[in-house]
Amino acid sequence: MRGKVRKGLAIAAALIVLAAGPARAQLGGVLSSPTLPIDPLGTVGKVRDTVSDVADSALQPVERVVRDAGALASERLRRLSDYVSRHRASVEWDDRQQPAVRGEVLFLDPDAAALGLARRAGYAVLEQGTIDGLDVHYARLQVPQGTSLAAGLKTLRKVLPGREISADQLHFPSGRAANGASGGGLASDLPRGGTVGVIDGAITGSDRLAAQRGFANGAPKPSDHASAIASLLAGAGTAHVYGADVYGSDPTGGNALAIARALGWMRGEGVPVVSISLVGPANPLLARAVASAQGKGMMIVAAVGNDGPAAPPAYPASYPGVIAVTGVDGAGRVLIEAGRATHLDYAAPGADLSALVPGKARVNLRGTSYAAPLAASRIAARRLAFPAAGQALKAVDAEAVGPSRRTGRGVLCNICRSGL
Repeated sequence: MRGKVRKGLAIAAALIVLAAGPARAQLGGVLSSPTLPIDPLGTVGKVRDTVSDVADSALQPVERVVRDAGALASERLRRLSDYVSRHRASVEWDDRQQPAVRGEVLFLDPDAAALGLARRAGYAVLEQGTIDGLDVHYARLQVPQGTSLAAGLKTLRKVLPGREISADQLHFPSGRAANGASGGGLASDLPRGGTVGVIDGAITGSDRLAAQRGFANGAPKPSDHASAIASLLAGAGTAHVYGADVYGSDPTGGNALAIARALGWMRGEGVPVVSISLVGPANPLLARAVASAQGKGMMIVAAVGNDGPAAPPAYPASYPGVIAVTGVDGAGRVLIEAGRATHLDYAAPGADLSALVPGKARVNLRGTSYAAPLAASRIAARRLAFPAAGQALKAVDAEAVGPSRRTGRGVLCNICRSGL
């Protein structure tokens, strides 16, 4: 198997080098500034499954799952290029070749003197504020007219050396679904209950939904992806679900600032465990928000993504203290498309399971998107008896089976499968 993976990755590199030229031509110059990075796997590892409805990007037929690393890499390159091309009015590449909000820069801990220097350099202050509940101070700046986001970031860092400045990068779901599954009743003798927050699209059809709020234009907008996650949580025995829609109908949905604001709202609502099945690059503002939420007692669980073993580490799963989760199939095998993080805590079912989605009956699911909430359900149930995060994780560790390099401290919630 390892030999096949290495061979697949070698094929992936060759395919992307061949594909880069045609992609630039088809986009009519969209990729000219910035260009695709020289390291093809470095780019493809960060590409997400995207369609016109970003929040439902992952709900594609299970039978379309790519089983070859080369084809996986080539397809994601196409999707990334296509997404930026279709939404060029609001999305562009940042200086790290990541899709981000067009023309906007995030500046942490702004002060009057620094903002004055930025204004004199041609940067307009769009917003200055604090993430509610997390004490994270930031400003949104508009890059000078006629300047690309990548160039604007580099210039502002020279104007304000040593300050935390970044693009507002986008994050995307990972996972797939198809109609036509059968379900059964919950058959778990493990502790159930607890509360889980879901940062994703908008949830519909869940009798466990305690509250929901939108953090993007057009939000809350019903999302099959988020609704499937809520169905899994209900099947795993979670009592209460809080939903934060960071997508709505906005092409720039899933940006770092929206996710940070969602975390702040959930902190204010007292949500103890939050599940995030989104992946993107490291972002200073989101990293600060995650650390602040954790410092106030919140436990954050995140999927490692579906970018494959060659992908760069996925975030928010890779932030310190975030509980990183990969997916396994019904035979206990780690999904071939599972991505990676700088650390790995658990695995949970990510294939050979199903969920109820309003308007689509029961659907089959595949992807680490669905493993993360199942792990979160177990952590939330344990926090009822052990409010302290460390004690709750010790109890969860006792449930985990088959610890290994590829499953972290072990697989959680396998017994939940019969109820999903």
